[in-house]
Amino acid sequence: MESALLGSIISAMATMLGAAPIFFVRKLSEKWKDILIAFTAGIMVSASTFGLMPQAIKESGILALTVGILLGIVLLDLIEKNIPHIDVENDSRVSSFDSKSLLVIIALFIHNIPEGLSTGFSYASRNEGLGPMVAISIGAQNIPEGLILAVFLINSRVSKIRAFAIVFLTGLMEAVSAVIGYLTASGIENLIGYGLAFAAGAMLFIAYKELIPESHGHGYERPSTYSFIIGLLAMVYISQWFG
Repeated sequence: MESALLGSIISAMATMLGAAPIFFVRKLSEKWKDILIAFTAGIMVSASTFGLMPQAIKESGILALTVGILLGIVLLDLIEKNIPHIDVENDSRVSSFDSKSLLVIIALFIHNIPEGLSTGFSYASRNEGLGPMVAISIGAQNIPEGLILAVFLINSRVSKIRAFAIVFLTGLMEAVSAVIGYLTASGIENLIGYGLAFAAGAMLFIAYKELIPESHGHGYERPSTYSFIIGLLAMVYISQWFG
């Protein structure tokens, strides 16, 4: 339980790490933002394909893998359809902390719940190395997410301290949901395989629907592609390290 709690906290607080640059720089170049996002996508695809999916089959079989992946994809799809998308460039014209800003914050609270559950399910599995690997992959995704949210809030005329505090709270929601996922999967052993497959589906959806298109929209497709491959290989090495 202690390792699961620590891993979920580290993963969630990566959101704060992503927001930290707002105290030093106001704008991140599109090139480096795309490279960072593509690297994150590579990490998430690798963790899902080489970590979560094989372990889900081992825990509960191929049917659980299929059902869990589809549930993860459908849930994330519903969330994405019903929440606003953060576009830092176009939202720079927002002049106040208005209802749209509040909607984005609520959306990210909801969005972080399945990510936290993914971490919790992974720590509950019989593969001791899977939890840290998934925590790293989710944490890597949280870094650019935290930065984008913080910049969006500053463009909405929110102070840097307040923006950082809001980012902290969204990360805290992820840590709480990770603990819930861990306790639920530990109490219902047959749920672990479905939970791991759910996590894989959610991560693959985020990578393909959000991260990869975002990294290819500003003319830096080639360095982003290399960054994606490097991220994928980095997670392969990490998975080997954790066994």
